[in-house]
Amino acid sequence: MDNDFILHLIRHAPTAGNIKKQYIGWTDEPILPFKARSDKMNRVVWGSDLLRCRQTASILFPNAEYKADPNFRECNFGQWEMKTYKELEHIQSYRDWIDDPFLNTPPDGESFNHLITRVEAALQNLPAGNEFTILMHGGPLRYLLARAKKQTFREQIALHGDCHTLIWDNRKAFGEGASCKSYSVEPLMVKGNL
Repeated sequence: MDNDFILHLIRHAPTAGNIKKQYIGWTDEPILPFKARSDKMNRVVWGSDLLRCRQTASILFPNAEYKADPNFRECNFGQWEMKTYKELEHIQSYRDWIDDPFLNTPPDGESFNHLITRVEAALQNLPAGNEFTILMHGGPLRYLLARAKKQTFREQIALHGDCHTLIWDNRKAFGEGASCKSYSVEPLMVKGNL
C-alpha cells in the first residue's frame, strides 16, 4: 500500500513591501525581523529562490539544506510590481486582471496560467519521497490550496508564516489532481510580530 503524500506549504515572512500592500512578485526584497519556533529536525526544505523565502527558511529550519527552485516564485507582476491597489485601481487593464486573472495579464508580466505551469513543474521535479516542506509566496500557495481543496483561488487565505499541511492518499493521487483527504493550517510565527 502507498504511503500518504504530504505537503507542508509555508508562506514567507512579511517584507516592507508586503506591509505597504504592494505587489511584490519577482522583486527580491528581504523579510522583516520576526520570531518563530524553529524546527531543528527538518534536514531539507524546498522553495522559491527569492530572498524572502530563503531567509524565512533559515529562521524556521536553521539546520536544513535549502533547495531553491525559481519555478516556486510569485507571479511576475510586470509594470504593477511594487505598486498598490490604490495606485492601480483606476487602470482598466488592472481592473480586468482583478476580474479574471486567467484571461488577463499584467503589462510586461506573467499570466496566471504560466504561474500554474511553473508551480506544477516544480512539484513534478521534487525527488522521490512522500513528505515535503516548501517555502512559497501567496499566489502559488493559494493556487495549490485551491487545487487541493477543489475550491476557487479567491476562497483561499495564505497568511505570512502559516504552515498549510495537505495530505493525499498517495503521490499518484496528488499527481492526478485528486482532492486532498486532510487539510490543516498552523501559525509558525510568534503572535505580535507585526
